Amino acid sequence: MAVIARRSVLAAGLAAAAATLATAMLLRKPSGPEVARLAPDASAVRLQGMAALRPVDPPRALPAISFLDDAGASRSLRDYAGKTVLLNLWATWCAPCVAEMPALAALARDGAAQDIVVLPLSSDAGGAEAVRKFFAAHGITGLPVLLDPKGAAGEALGIRGLPTTLLIDAQGRERARLEGAADWAAPDAAAKLLALAR
Repeated sequence: MAVIARRSVLAAGLAAAAATLATAMLLRKPSGPEVARLAPDASAVRLQGMAALRPVDPPRALPAISFLDDAGASRSLRDYAGKTVLLNLWATWCAPCVAEMPALAALARDGAAQDIVVLPLSSDAGGAEAVRKFFAAHGITGLPVLLDPKGAAGEALGIRGLPTTLLIDAQGRERARLEGAADWAAPDAAAKLLALAR
């Protein structure tokens, strides 16, 4: 009986360790030569519709987070108070992130007239230069270069993987969340976001 109990405890411990390792691998940020080997194939990614956006009810107060802009200055969500914010946590090495970035850029252009601000928050270790090169290589315009290089903002927000997008209302509260890549340029996207943010 003692042998069975020990084996059960050992199996449970190994399962917990495997789950922890899988989570760490999902969130880790590759660097160096490994990045070149990843070459994300965004064409294989299927973008989700707005039905994947999960409302947060009641709206959730967010922790104070800070991140860096293109010039290295500290920014926070308070800088965007009074606007509807779509905060997208992503990285250049993440294939689903790459797939949805053109749709986020389109939403930023189309949603600006409706006070929707798109904030793509990169966790790339290569910093602003890596993001600028990515934007140039993929023809992405109209989005700011924002950085969360140590993943502190993502951790504070309880992000489980990339990409993850939060809809934040004018009072700075989380109103909805979507895990995975989405078609933010869909005809109903801006209207759905504004309806959820009110």
